[in-house]
Amino acid sequence: QVQLVESGGGFVQAGGSLRLSCAASGRSFNNRVMAWFRQAPGKGREFVALINGNGGNTFYAESVKGRFTISRDNAKNTMYLQMNSLKPEDTADYYCAIDFDAWELDSGSGRPDRYDDWGQGTQVTVSS
Repeated sequence: QVQLVESGGGFVQAGGSLRLSCAASGRSFNNRVMAWFRQAPGKGREFVALINGNGGNTFYAESVKGRFTISRDNAKNTMYLQMNSLKPEDTADYYCAIDFDAWELDSGSGRPDRYDDWGQGTQVTVSS
Protein backbone atom coordinates (compact mmCIF):
# COMPACT_ATOMS: atom_id res chain seq x y z
CA GLN A 1 0.00 0.00 0.00
CA VAL A 2 1.11 3.55 -0.67
CA GLN A 3 -0.17 6.76 0.84
CA LEU A 4 -0.93 9.47 -1.70
CA VAL A 5 -1.34 13.11 -0.74
CA GLU A 6 -2.48 15.74 -3.22
CA SER A 7 -1.75 19.44 -2.88
CA GLY A 8 -1.86 22.58 -4.97
CA GLY A 9 -5.58 23.04 -5.41
CA GLY A 10 -7.27 26.37 -4.90
CA PHE A 11 -9.36 29.12 -6.36
CA VAL A 12 -8.40 30.66 -9.68
CA GLN A 13 -10.02 32.79 -12.34
CA ALA A 14 -10.75 31.42 -15.78
CA GLY A 15 -7.63 31.44 -17.91
CA GLY A 16 -5.39 30.97 -14.92
CA SER A 17 -3.07 28.12 -13.97
CA LEU A 18 -2.53 25.73 -11.11
CA ARG A 19 -0.03 22.96 -10.48
CA LEU A 20 -1.18 19.94 -8.53
CA SER A 21 1.24 17.60 -6.81
CA CYS A 22 0.76 14.04 -5.60
CA ALA A 23 3.34 12.87 -3.08
CA ALA A 24 3.67 9.17 -2.34
CA SER A 25 4.95 7.55 0.82
CA GLY A 26 5.20 3.98 1.96
CA ARG A 27 5.56 1.57 -0.92
CA SER A 28 7.50 2.96 -3.89
CA PHE A 29 5.42 3.97 -6.87
CA ASN A 30 8.27 3.54 -9.33
CA ASN A 31 7.33 2.00 -12.63
CA ARG A 32 3.62 1.91 -11.97
CA VAL A 33 0.85 3.58 -13.92
CA MET A 34 -0.56 6.61 -12.20
CA ALA A 35 -3.46 8.88 -12.98
CA TRP A 36 -5.30 12.05 -12.16
CA PHE A 37 -9.07 11.84 -11.89
CA ARG A 38 -11.61 14.49 -11.01
CA GLN A 39 -15.12 14.57 -9.69
CA ALA A 40 -17.41 17.56 -10.00
CA PRO A 41 -20.42 18.00 -7.70
CA GLY A 42 -23.21 15.63 -8.71
CA LYS A 43 -21.08 13.86 -11.32
CA GLY A 44 -19.11 10.66 -11.53
CA ARG A 45 -15.35 10.38 -11.27
CA GLU A 46 -13.63 10.84 -14.64
CA PHE A 47 -10.07 10.40 -15.67
CA VAL A 48 -8.11 13.49 -16.56
CA ALA A 49 -4.61 12.26 -17.37
CA LEU A 50 -2.61 9.04 -17.26
CA ILE A 51 1.12 8.39 -17.12
CA ASN A 52 3.10 5.19 -17.44
CA GLY A 53 5.75 3.96 -15.07
CA ASN A 54 8.74 5.84 -16.46
CA GLY A 55 6.86 8.94 -17.52
CA GLY A 56 7.47 8.37 -21.21
CA ASN A 57 3.86 7.75 -22.19
CA THR A 58 0.91 9.94 -21.31
CA PHE A 59 -2.75 10.14 -22.26
CA TYR A 60 -5.31 12.86 -21.70
CA ALA A 61 -9.04 13.26 -21.66
CA GLU A 62 -10.21 15.23 -24.69
CA SER A 63 -11.55 17.95 -22.44
CA VAL A 64 -8.09 18.83 -21.11
CA LYS A 65 -5.82 17.94 -24.02
CA GLY A 66 -3.50 20.80 -24.87
CA ARG A 67 -4.15 22.56 -21.56
CA PHE A 68 -3.01 20.06 -18.92
CA THR A 69 0.33 18.27 -18.61
CA ILE A 70 0.96 15.23 -16.42
CA SER A 71 4.48 14.38 -15.30
CA ARG A 72 6.28 12.43 -12.61
CA ASP A 73 9.58 12.45 -10.76
CA ASN A 74 10.21 8.92 -9.59
CA ALA A 75 13.26 9.99 -7.61
CA LYS A 76 11.01 12.25 -5.53
CA ASN A 77 8.03 9.86 -5.50
CA THR A 78 5.90 12.71 -6.80
CA MET A 79 3.51 13.18 -9.69
CA TYR A 80 2.30 16.50 -11.05
CA LEU A 81 -0.53 17.98 -13.06
CA GLN A 82 0.14 21.36 -14.63
CA MET A 83 -3.19 22.94 -15.48
CA ASN A 84 -3.22 25.95 -17.80
CA SER A 85 -6.02 27.93 -19.44
CA LEU A 86 -8.41 26.76 -16.75
CA LYS A 87 -12.13 26.90 -17.42
CA PRO A 88 -15.09 26.96 -15.02
CA GLU A 89 -15.94 23.43 -16.15
CA ASP A 90 -12.61 22.26 -14.70
CA THR A 91 -14.01 22.92 -11.23
CA ALA A 92 -13.88 19.63 -9.31
CA ASP A 93 -12.10 17.65 -6.64
CA TYR A 94 -8.92 16.22 -8.16
CA TYR A 95 -7.56 12.84 -7.08
CA CYS A 96 -4.35 11.00 -7.83
CA ALA A 97 -4.29 7.22 -8.00
CA ILE A 98 -1.90 4.35 -8.62
CA ASP A 99 -2.32 1.00 -10.40
CA PHE A 100 0.18 -1.44 -8.88
CA ASP A 101 -0.60 -4.05 -11.53
CA ALA A 102 0.47 -1.99 -14.54
CA TRP A 103 3.59 -0.23 -15.72
CA GLU A 104 2.29 0.67 -19.19
CA LEU A 105 -0.96 2.27 -20.32
CA ASP A 106 -3.62 0.15 -21.94
CA SER A 107 -7.23 0.53 -23.01
CA GLY A 108 -8.46 0.10 -19.45
CA SER A 109 -6.18 2.61 -17.79
CA GLY A 110 -8.88 5.27 -17.62
CA ARG A 111 -11.20 3.17 -15.45
CA PRO A 112 -11.30 4.12 -11.76
CA ASP A 113 -11.67 0.46 -10.73
CA ARG A 114 -8.19 -0.28 -12.08
CA TYR A 115 -6.57 1.75 -9.34
CA ASP A 116 -5.50 0.41 -5.99
CA ASP A 117 -4.77 3.46 -3.88
CA TRP A 118 -6.15 6.98 -3.97
CA GLY A 119 -5.34 10.29 -2.39
CA GLN A 120 -7.85 12.28 -0.39
CA GLY A 121 -8.35 14.85 -3.14
CA THR A 122 -7.66 18.53 -3.59
CA GLN A 123 -10.31 21.03 -4.59
CA VAL A 124 -9.99 23.20 -7.68
CA THR A 125 -12.44 26.04 -8.24
CA VAL A 126 -12.35 28.10 -11.42
CA SER A 127 -14.46 31.24 -11.52
CA SER A 128 -15.79 32.77 -14.72
